[in-house]
Amino acid sequence: MSQPEQVIPTETQFLQSNGLRIAYESFGSVERPTIVLVAGLYNQLVRWPLAFCQLLVEQGFRVIRFDNRDIGLSDKMDGVKAPSFFRLLLKTRLGIPVSAPYNLDDMAADTVGILDALNIPAAHFVGMSMGGMISQIVAGRYPDRVLSLTSIMSTSGVRGKGEPSMKVRLKMVQPGSKDKTPLDIAVDIWKMLDSPAWPMDEDEIRALVIAEHQRSSNPPGYLRQIAAIQTTPNRVALLRSIKVPTLVIHGNQDVLVPVSGGIDTANHIPGAELVRYEGMGHTLPRALLGEFAQLIARNSHKKLA
Repeated sequence: MSQPEQVIPTETQFLQSNGLRIAYESFGSVERPTIVLVAGLYNQLVRWPLAFCQLLVEQGFRVIRFDNRDIGLSDKMDGVKAPSFFRLLLKTRLGIPVSAPYNLDDMAADTVGILDALNIPAAHFVGMSMGGMISQIVAGRYPDRVLSLTSIMSTSGVRGKGEPSMKVRLKMVQPGSKDKTPLDIAVDIWKMLDSPAWPMDEDEIRALVIAEHQRSSNPPGYLRQIAAIQTTPNRVALLRSIKVPTLVIHGNQDVLVPVSGGIDTANHIPGAELVRYEGMGHTLPRALLGEFAQLIARNSHKKLA
């Protein structure tokens, strides 16, 4: 039996996409079908575990993970300010128009630009949370560039579906204080979003948060990405137009994007498969990575009627 191709961490590379300098990493042979991993809100590319990249390479893919605009080592949108949490809340509750520096359509264009820069005609897209929203837009607006879609712990953008409680919303924008440093708050948020069936040790969470912060920190980008989510229209029409094999993965205990968001996403995409996990929150549990990789590989080989 041949040995699995090993994922060897490489130095982050850079490319130009949609007028921006984007940081990315590539694993596996360039001759293989490509999977593009699209990260979530204020998540750097390292939020996609190396072990997961390894598992996907073993399934026969080339894997690309990258930093979205305004996060990690990619270009920051310095000099433009996001609307306040209060104004975004008015927009959500009352429909009052709010402008943002950019929206998810712009981030989808960034993602397609990565394919252009790397001369990849089409790829399989796997997105988590905000990355799932971006991947849905790519599949709807750029159908010739998408071979399959996997939307993990994401939503359709329909009001009332996949929306967090006010308690969770406020926690996500909690400022630092003399009692709680930004690091403490980041750890608390991770614990709040964690998967109850597969909880992470607090020391491990803290170490990951510190490592990510040392790689890059851009708090204004966090607010701009929240604004991008809140000011992008729902994706129902786009979802109904998607013609590629689609897999929707969601945890029943997700408090940031409740499972109703995954259910609604799958309901609008013709032929979509919904896989729900009891005990999974808004994280990628290590124990499930192998199963996720197998599901994604199986979905990539589906033929729609």
